[in-house]
Amino acid sequence: MNAGRYTTSSFDYELPDALIARYPAEVRDASRLLVLDRASDTLAHRHFADIIDYIEAGDALVLNETRVIPARLLGTRPSGAPAEVMLLQPVGAEETTWSALVRPGARLRPGSMVNIADDLSVEVLDVLPDGARVVRLVTELPVRDALERHGHMPLPPYIGRADEPGDRERYQTVYARAEGSVAAPTAGLHFTPQLLDALEAKGVRLVRLVLHVGAGTFRPVDVEDPNQHPMHAERYEVSDDAASAINAARAAGGRVWAVGTTVTRTLESVADERGCVRSGSGETRLFIRPGYSFRAVDRLITNFHLPRSTLLMLVAAFGGYERIMQAYRVAVAERYRFYSYGDAMAIL
Repeated sequence: MNAGRYTTSSFDYELPDALIARYPAEVRDASRLLVLDRASDTLAHRHFADIIDYIEAGDALVLNETRVIPARLLGTRPSGAPAEVMLLQPVGAEETTWSALVRPGARLRPGSMVNIADDLSVEVLDVLPDGARVVRLVTELPVRDALERHGHMPLPPYIGRADEPGDRERYQTVYARAEGSVAAPTAGLHFTPQLLDALEAKGVRLVRLVLHVGAGTFRPVDVEDPNQHPMHAERYEVSDDAASAINAARAAGGRVWAVGTTVTRTLESVADERGCVRSGSGETRLFIRPGYSFRAVDRLITNFHLPRSTLLMLVAAFGGYERIMQAYRVAVAERYRFYSYGDAMAIL
């Protein structure tokens, strides 16, 4: 099957419900790690802490420093009926105005109010063309304080449970810094401070950038031709120091390791034809799927992704379609844990 003939159905696979991880591993780097070596076309079963055996001195390990905000607001309409507001991103300079998803959508028209708590309400201002809303947060508190106090961690729907206190820490990387995501860059959830220290001590360059993960990352591809899928936009920022470190590593013969699909999308969005990474900020709508030629990323660390998703398509582009789909079949047979809180995969 050539690249142009892959359909959305090509990225389907059977996953028993029991393999969807509802909770993270007790210790972050104790997760399992499936290692796919493209050169030898082999698979190895390891644990995530063993990643240090594969990343060499002089390599650059690129991390996404975005921080998940407690963006899910649960409240009631004036009638007392329940309502939910999922904040997406601020609109304009004022953090009181956001784009958001709301439920029930039919009931929350412009002018509607949702009461979250005594010191926080949400007013619906407008309906956007895609059905999202523009909302205003009504509070005398600083907005971030109000969200910390009353917001819930936006766990993906497939986890199938309400968020719990432990998710405040575990649905967040240990290096999260820049607030702005409504979903975690999940490949990074496996790193511990001790593992990062050990990698640095080995001579690995730790490089940090930001891509704020939007709700669109979970949007299914609901057309059979992936070319017809409208790719969601996500905001990124690559500093001068980050770009210089990545380019220096490559110039010295090191490999660039992307921790997750978010880092991959960012680096490929800012790389030139020679693979040289440019600093800057903006939005990317880059849709990577089989047939794409990678310029900036040499190795990929990732989790196991949903069937028919743009994330699985990206991983198949990097690892090779047949190899990745076979690796997923092996992961199912070996009962790896899937999705955000699940196990990891390294593609060499």
